[in-house]
Amino acid sequence: MQVIKDKQLIDNTWTFVDDDSEFGNNGDITVSLNRWESHKQQLAHRAGRTGVRLNPGDHTEELAGTLTGVELIELNFPVFTDGRPFSHARLLRSRLGYQGEIRAVGHYLPDQIFYLARVGVNAFQLKNKSQVPLALSCLGDFTVRYQASSN
Repeated sequence: MQVIKDKQLIDNTWTFVDDDSEFGNNGDITVSLNRWESHKQQLAHRAGRTGVRLNPGDHTEELAGTLTGVELIELNFPVFTDGRPFSHARLLRSRLGYQGEIRAVGHYLPDQIFYLARVGVNAFQLKNKSQVPLALSCLGDFTVRYQASSN
């Protein structure tokens, strides 16, 4: 399935590997923050790229000092009403200086995409590919901004 990255459609090469599954040596994978913390050395020696998935209850600061080599951070939205991933994105960009891809995954609304981009999210994985045109249009919802942002 394709994802929106930097306002363009690209092929998704990343797969989330849950904590109970083997992560193997090849392919681009994301793992939970807990798995990242406990298997950093093994993950660093994989042939494929490795990313981290943050859930709303995770502490972004745990990634401080370990972001080297992390090419993707997924922000998981288990429900669209939980806004903590917005804070994760802002902290990653402003406090931790993360420059890589931050991708929203899970249950969020197209109406939230513009605001996610404002706090530093630059990629969006949609559950329904029919929402891609709407999501792309939402990135340009507002042209006048009253506050500074990450983008």
